[in-house]
Amino acid sequence: MTINTDASQKRAVVLLSGGLDSMVTAALAKEAGFAVYALTIDYNQRHRIELDAARQIAGSIAAERHVVLPLDLRQFGGSALTADIDVPKGGVGSDIPVTYVPARNLVFLSLTLAWAEAIDARDVFIGVNALDYSGYPDCRPEFIAGFADLARLATKAGAQGQAFAVHAPLQFMGKAQIAQECVRLQLDPAMSWSCYDPSAAGIACGKCDSCRLRREGFEKAGIIDATRYAAD
Repeated sequence: MTINTDASQKRAVVLLSGGLDSMVTAALAKEAGFAVYALTIDYNQRHRIELDAARQIAGSIAAERHVVLPLDLRQFGGSALTADIDVPKGGVGSDIPVTYVPARNLVFLSLTLAWAEAIDARDVFIGVNALDYSGYPDCRPEFIAGFADLARLATKAGAQGQAFAVHAPLQFMGKAQIAQECVRLQLDPAMSWSCYDPSAAGIACGKCDSCRLRREGFEKAGIIDATRYAAD
């Protein structure tokens, strides 16, 4: 989706998980001239270390404000990230994996939209991509387009004819391209966190889908990533 580079200091709410994709997305929003309001959801996820990464990233890109919003999805469960279910380590498959959190991006984008409307922003950013991902249905282009329509129907601003733009600038990038954007934007890859199942010492497992995709992306791009992996 094209970013409006003429949006000098317009406000945008960026969904900032602390992962590589969300870090690059936040920096792209900043580069495009938006004043970034970063939203991180503390959903009591297994990999809570990503919350610290999000805080570091928000500071690095000089976000206007960073909100870490508690929302305990362990009360629902249904995912290896929010319940006592083993994170798969056998490689990226073709089926939707157990690391899928039910309707996560729908819930999170709804909160992002709510904050955007509250601060009179009309742009929201999310770092999903449809190429190198683990088969999550809420990363598909159809979902992003559908949510943009929903945003118009579900808000006071939309009812008054003020459309919201849902930006997914990484939508059609692979992980290697995202790694290259990270370098171009002069971001430190090590600020971000990808692993779903880190050790108690904060070392990435190296074998979960997210670790595998990250490692393969940086290797394809020929870029060094300082992330420590237990599998090394």
